[in-house]
Formats: sequence, structure tokens, C-alpha cells
Amino acid sequence: MRYGLPRSTSPSPERRSRRRTSTFGLPSDTDSDFEGPPTDSDSELSSPSSLSSDSFCYESESQVPPPPPRPKREPRSPAEQRHAEDTVAAIRLRTRYHDPYEEWEKQTRKDAFHTARRAQVQTRLETQGRRTQRNTQELKSLATMHAQQLVEVQKQLAALQVRQQTEVNKLVSSWQEQDKTFRNRIEGVIRVEEEKLRAKLEAERKAREEAERKRKEEEEKRKVEEQAKRKEEEQAQRQREAEAAAKHQEEEKERLRREKLDAEEQGRAQLGMSLAEEDWVHARETLKNLKAGPMKTVKGNQPFKSKWSAIRRQITPKIGQLTHDIDSVMRITQQLIDIICPSERLPLDIYFAALSSLAKAVLLQAETEVTAEKRSAIPLAMVAARLLGTLEGFPDIFFAKLVQRCGGWPVPSAIPSTDSDGTAWNELERIKAMGYRTNDGQRETLSDHVMRVSGMMRVYFLILAAPVPQPLDKMFQLPRFWTYFARMIGDERLLETAVAAQVLHAALDVGGMEAKFIWGNQWVKMLELLYEGATTGIGGVAGKLLGGQTPEGKAARVRVQLQIERIMDTTSLR
Repeated sequence: MRYGLPRSTSPSPERRSRRRTSTFGLPSDTDSDFEGPPTDSDSELSSPSSLSSDSFCYESESQVPPPPPRPKREPRSPAEQRHAEDTVAAIRLRTRYHDPYEEWEKQTRKDAFHTARRAQVQTRLETQGRRTQRNTQELKSLATMHAQQLVEVQKQLAALQVRQQTEVNKLVSSWQEQDKTFRNRIEGVIRVEEEKLRAKLEAERKAREEAERKRKEEEEKRKVEEQAKRKEEEQAQRQREAEAAAKHQEEEKERLRREKLDAEEQGRAQLGMSLAEEDWVHARETLKNLKAGPMKTVKGNQPFKSKWSAIRRQITPKIGQLTHDIDSVMRITQQLIDIICPSERLPLDIYFAALSSLAKAVLLQAETEVTAEKRSAIPLAMVAARLLGTLEGFPDIFFAKLVQRCGGWPVPSAIPSTDSDGTAWNELERIKAMGYRTNDGQRETLSDHVMRVSGMMRVYFLILAAPVPQPLDKMFQLPRFWTYFARMIGDERLLETAVAAQVLHAALDVGGMEAKFIWGNQWVKMLELLYEGATTGIGGVAGKLLGGQTPEGKAARVRVQLQIERIMDTTSLR
């Protein structure tokens, strides 16, 4: 490290004139042979410690091995001997020579170092003093700040103590209020319990008096009941006798009716007529055979099922595209015929399954569209009528699907107590056979059922009255309209339901006027019987009205009455 401090004043040394020496600094022969005292280096070279420098690994000098013998050299010549001596002398002189300038420079460096060290000490003392002063000032400022913080903390503690005391006072006051409230509540409960006890004692007293009074009344009542029971038993006996007589009379009427029907069976067969029960059994058997035969086969055969599904997906959009346009009716009818009867004839199982899907699509459209707008039933009925006259086997399947979704109303007939094969119904099967929809075991409401059945039956009645190029199956011919009303009026059980009134209104709205022009006075007599059932009572019995007493039945009964009046007024004007 070099310091930039001034040197102390010292006299500059003066160099003496150099002695002439030989190349190795040895004096010449003319110089004196002066030799100075031996130096430290010479003493170090000749010290015994240097001789024993190799003995540090041994315990004593005796263990040091003797040096190896030096190789013998040839004796030197006098010139060589003198040259070696001159060289050694020159080296010794060189090592013992002291340069005054170097001594001055070394002393100057020492003086500069001492001066720099004193300056450094002085600087360090000044720096330490300033640091001590600064630390003292910082300690004072910290003490001042700590004092201020202590004052602030004491203020906050005082405020907290005040706040705590306030909260304690509030808690004490709230505890006192709660204690007072609890005491008042306890006292109130005690008073209530005392009142309850007094009331209980009073009630027990009154109960004993009441029990005594009731006991006496029961004795009197028992006597009266015994007398009334004897009278009821006598009345029940008379009623059972009357019911037995009425049942016998009904059985006799049924026997006579069956005998009459049996006697007329040959005539009905010749005329192509059938009973309502027979029509229902035929439709039911057709439906069962369809499900157990073609439908089961198609659903169990994957290629058949895929082809049937493709046909079904084509049918549904076509039915939904119907409009009140004769061109639309003819076009969609032909497209449906092409789907059911392609150029390559379908297997019978797929054909009948496709007919079932077609009938279902028509009836579903009737359920949804006709319920909202009855005019939409006209193109639907026209398409159905043309399909019934074109597709082989479609009339039986369509009527079977109609009976499945409407119950016995297309016949019309009440659902018997057993199935078509004589097996007893369970509750769910009977509900489905009656045409009700079920959802999670619950059947649909009466209003929904009435609207849905009336929409499908409107399409059926329009099919009966639709103009067709060739006669349809007997179940879809116009005489079926007269048969329907005759069967409905002849069964009082059907007339008392709300569905019957709504279906009759739909039938009168579709073909009531045309029926009067066809059957004349016979149809007027039919309407008179129906009007009597809507106004006076079925069969002239007061209170036994068409449609029953439900709100839906009352509304439908009024519509039937108004429709009959409109038919009679319109035809009388003509």
C-alpha cells in the first residue's frame, strides 16, 4: 500500500566514487586485502544448526547416517584454483556491501509509513468521535420517540380502559335486565302453572259432571239406537228384497235381450252387422295379435327393427306437414303410400309394423292438433280415409289402435270385467284398456282425457263422412254413424259420463246435419231422445242427465243441447 504523504526531511546521501573491482566485485591486486568482520549470513552458513538440519527426523545425532562419500575429483590447476578463490572472494564482498542510497530509501519508506500511520490514527480517532456523537444523537432521538410512543400507548390504554369500563357497565346492566326478565318469566310460568292447575281441577270437576251427564244420555241414546237399529234392519231387509227383485228383473231383461240377440244373430250376420261387445273383442284381439306377432318379430330382429325405424322416422314428419289444401292432402297421401308400399315389397312383419306406426302417428296428431284447433282434423281425416281405402289390412289395425288409445268409445261399449280372452284385469291394465294415460302409476285427469278422446273421435267421425272413391271397411262407412248413436243412447251407463257428452257433441258437430238429410224423421227421433237426456233426464228420469254432474260433463251437456237446437233450426229453415 502506498501513501501520498510528504517525506520527512533527511540529508541526501553522497555516493563515493566506486572502487574499481573485478567482474565479481573483488578488489584488484592493487587493492588492499581488507576483509571486514563476518556477517550474519556467514555465521548462519557456519552455524551447527545448519549441519544438523537433516537430523529433525532422528532422536539423536548418533542416528544420523554419515554422508555419502564424495566422488574423487581430479586435482585443479593453479589457474583454476585461483579463479575459484577470486570468485568466492567476489561473492563475499558483494554480500557484505552496503549502499547508502538504499539505506536512505529504506529509512524514507519507514518515515513515510510512520507518518501515514499517525495520520491514519488521527483520522480513525476523528471518525470514531463523529460516530460516537452520531450514536449519542440517535439515542437521544430514539429516547424522544420512545417517550412519545409511550405517551400514545398510555393514551390508547386509557381509552381502552374507558371503553372496557363502558362495555362492562353495559354488560352489567344487560345482565340485570336479563335477570329481571328471567325472574318475571319464572314468576309468570309459576302463575300460569297455578292457573293450569286450577283449570285442570275445574276441568276434572266438569268432566266428572259431563261424564255423568253423558252416561245418562248414552243410556237414553242406546235405547233410541236400538229402536232405530231395529227399524233399519227392517228397512234393509225390505231394500234387499227390493234389490233382489230388481236384480232378478234385470237378469230377466238381460236374458230376454240375449235371447232376442241370439234370435237376430242370423239376420245380423246376413246384413253384416255385429254387437258392440263383438266389435270391441275383435279390436282387442287384433291389437293383441299385432303385438304378439309382427311387432314382437320386428323388435327382436335387428335388421327388421332398423328398417322399421327408418320407415317410422319418415312417417312422422309427413303427418306433421298437413295443411288445409287438397294438393297437400293428395301429395302427402301418395308419399305415405310410397313409404309403406315401396317398389320392393316389404316383408309382412315390417309391413304390419309400419301400418301400426302410421295409425299411431295419425292418432297422436289428432290428440295434439285437433285439441287445439278442430279444423285441423279435416285434412287429417281425408288422408286417413284415402289410406284406409288403399293400404291392405290398415282398417283393422287403425281401428284397433283407436280402441287402444280411446278405450271403448270408438265402438261404443263399456269395458267388460274381463279381457277378450276371459282373463281378469288388474288395476293398471283396466285403466289402460279404458283409454287413460298413466304417468308414474297415476292416470291423467278427467279434463285431459275428455279433450284427448274427443279429438281422436272427431277425426273418426270425419272419416265416416269423408268422400272416398271406393267404399271403405264397414267400421268406417257412413251407416256406422247411425249405429254409433243407437248404441250410445241404448246404454245409460255410457250416457252418464262426461266423455260421452263431449264425444256426442263432436259427432253432431261433424255430421249431425248431414244425418238429418239422410235419415230424416228417424234421425229427428234420435235427437229427441238425446235432447231429453240433456234437459229432462235419461229415459225421462229426473236428475239422471247426460254427462253426469262433473264440471266437464255439465259443459259438454250444454254444448250438445245447443248443437241439437242449431241442427233443428238450420234444417227447418231449409
